[in-house]
Amino acid sequence: MGALERYILRSAATAFVASLCAVTAVVWLSQTLRKFDIITSSGQSFWTFLMVTLLGVPSFALLVAPLALFGAVVFTLNRLNNDSELAAISAAGFNPWQLLRPFLLLTIVVSLVVGALSLSAIPETLRVARELLTKIRTDVVVNILREGEFTELDKDLTIHIRRRDQGAALTGILIDDSRNAAENLVYTAERGQILRNDGGTFLVLEKGALQRKRKRDTEASLIVFDRYAFDLSPLTERDITISYRPRELYLSELWNPKPADERARKRLRAELHERLVNPLYPLAFMCIAFAALGRPHTTRQSRFASIVLAIIAIFALQVAGLGMVNLMKNQDWAILPLYGLPVAVSFICLAYALGRPSFMIRNMPRRPRQA
Repeated sequence: MGALERYILRSAATAFVASLCAVTAVVWLSQTLRKFDIITSSGQSFWTFLMVTLLGVPSFALLVAPLALFGAVVFTLNRLNNDSELAAISAAGFNPWQLLRPFLLLTIVVSLVVGALSLSAIPETLRVARELLTKIRTDVVVNILREGEFTELDKDLTIHIRRRDQGAALTGILIDDSRNAAENLVYTAERGQILRNDGGTFLVLEKGALQRKRKRDTEASLIVFDRYAFDLSPLTERDITISYRPRELYLSELWNPKPADERARKRLRAELHERLVNPLYPLAFMCIAFAALGRPHTTRQSRFASIVLAIIAIFALQVAGLGMVNLMKNQDWAILPLYGLPVAVSFICLAYALGRPSFMIRNMPRRPRQA
């Protein structure tokens, strides 16, 4: 690869990474605000909230990557043309294929990344996110305790709270624990906090007292404490059955689906082919951009119409692809156009871009001389 091709590749790759990071960050922030109730209503830590939101980044990147590649190619070609570099490249004898090679190399890298995300990374991250959210939503401590009610969490274990504050903070706590047949324990505390760590889940009581009364004794003992950790792990560690959605299934599970229902099998097959076809879209988007802007023009010739047509083409291709995926859930023949659309568009655009000779400087319209 020559110096010119390295220069074009570096410019396009920089634009791609910048646009990918910027758009993915914007999408991530918008989705983060929707999941903020994980902290406010479920009493989870900030790190749990951050992990749940970050696990969605690969899915956002998969959607943004082909568009970011298209934008990077358009930006690079338009800048080269505005700086008269495309005209100089053409005048130096470079053919369109040599100009295409750095963009094609970048596209191959992006397609490989998209394939890895679609086939492996995204199902794994979505499964982990689903398990975390399911664990949060089925947490008995967070979802069953109600203000002003006596809640029976287990046999011979009753908890009462006067008020639930922001997050996991509780005030006015009463716990009646009779699980031990030999004694009865009654905890009272002004406030408490639900904490989770590697050791389990605990209700940390503050400024309270423990009343202990053995069955054989007539008197009870009273212990005053500033801080006491009441173990809730036996109540939270339950077996949970999780039903995964098609996007959360591994490739092997889609290849050999278990459901006996034919309709469910077709949905899984549509998900499988959608993942397999995803790496073809970066190539199609790059070819559309190169066909629209790959030939040099004078600075007096506007490229706005070409850019608009290219944008319309990529969105039309994307919508058609989604339509084929949905159609494939009911019609078997939709598999062929699902793969054929991006391949045909790539071939047609490359044939148009490489088949027509580039404009040379001598063929460009010149400004008339003034008398």
